[in-house]
Amino acid sequence: MSLATALGDEASRIVAARNGDTSAFNQLVIAYQELAFNVALRLVGDADTAADVTQDAFLSAFRHLDQFKGGSFRSWLLRIVTNASYDVLRSSHHKKGHSLDEMTENASFDVTDPADLPEVITLRHELAEKIQEGLETIPLDQRAVLILYDIHGLSYDEIGTALNVNLGTVKSRLSRARARLRDYLMQHPELWKG
Repeated sequence: MSLATALGDEASRIVAARNGDTSAFNQLVIAYQELAFNVALRLVGDADTAADVTQDAFLSAFRHLDQFKGGSFRSWLLRIVTNASYDVLRSSHHKKGHSLDEMTENASFDVTDPADLPEVITLRHELAEKIQEGLETIPLDQRAVLILYDIHGLSYDEIGTALNVNLGTVKSRLSRARARLRDYLMQHPELWKG
């Protein structure tokens, strides 16, 4: 399927969903649920909370679909996900703290070679954990830009739309976030042995 066909299908699903077709909206959910969840997870740092944020964001998107004025649906949806994540982090109900099992389960790393030594696999895992920990030390506005750009590959324009900020702000937040994450990771030289 070509990109034009996919975008056309998306536009027709949006029109159908606006007219009350829940199966059309469910197709949009299927298309974006993994991305929405991963953005929420990186922002809030907890899988259960991220699942709640994602569900709330999709419900909000469905309820406010009439407010979508065209452009990138993905960016519009990610604005809702990001705002919902911000709301959770600001609330007094959000408790920070993760069990070792949960961090291990949620850490993402690729084992590219089954012949890798256990030490190499362990270092990759530790690096993934430190990256997530480092992300949580970055101010939320900068963290969101870093996650959307470096992890999920959105363009500067899409990020600007998703976060409702101008292009210069996107670039400066990305630069600051990268510097903070780099500084955090450099405090752990044990991860760079090898």
